[in-house]
Amino acid sequence: MRSRLAGLAVGLCALTALPSAAREAADASTSSTSASASKGPCRATVSEGETYTICAVDLRREQIRLFWLRPDGAPYTSLSSLARSQGSALSFAMNAGMYDKDQAPVGLYIEEGRELKRVSTANGPGNFHLKPNGIFYVKGDRAGVLDTVRYLKVKPKPDFATQSGPMLVIDGKIHPKISEDGPSQKVRNGVGVRDDGRTAIFAISERPVSFGAFARLFKDALGCRNALFLDGSVSSLYAPGLGRSDLSRPLGPLVGAISR
Repeated sequence: MRSRLAGLAVGLCALTALPSAAREAADASTSSTSASASKGPCRATVSEGETYTICAVDLRREQIRLFWLRPDGAPYTSLSSLARSQGSALSFAMNAGMYDKDQAPVGLYIEEGRELKRVSTANGPGNFHLKPNGIFYVKGDRAGVLDTVRYLKVKPKPDFATQSGPMLVIDGKIHPKISEDGPSQKVRNGVGVRDDGRTAIFAISERPVSFGAFARLFKDALGCRNALFLDGSVSSLYAPGLGRSDLSRPLGPLVGAISR
């Protein structure tokens, strides 16, 4: 395993709390204009002087899916491979959690209601085990982010779910073990939700940033009461509306949005 493995309350992002630049980015996917639709759900925004790409997916218009294994049983391993398989229906995708040397998820992984990997409550080194870690899940046209203990109590029976860690924001507060600006600087990606779970907000940094800065992006700039770290260093984005398809080392689980 790589060294970086490091009652119901869905993570909500209050739209009224967003600064104007972040609000414009988060609202891009819900715009009714054809120009916005042609560009897809992803936009750039700036927080504390750092640039991020924010992808806001309206689950009433698009379905968020997780992808790990191709029909032949081999991992997709790359965003480009996933894009080829899904074609023009795929409006955006990114890596969706930590994985082992065989590109297998290290924690809970559910795809189309089938649990392919069990939830992990083990202790260990690395970001994944920086408790509390958490789970991003999708059920119908709603999404949620819960810490692992709460998820196990709620048992939402989702269509899709991926476990990663650590949580970035927990009930409106930054994870207690994340320092304000620690020495670790990585390109990072993560996820939160808003609008009573109707909109999922994915973010990726354009440069290496600290855990603290990334957590504040979700808490302060995006107003997310709960947010989950997905990964760092290998963080990658596919956004055809921006003409972007990142290359990286082989990836494990992926998350993407397709038209309903």
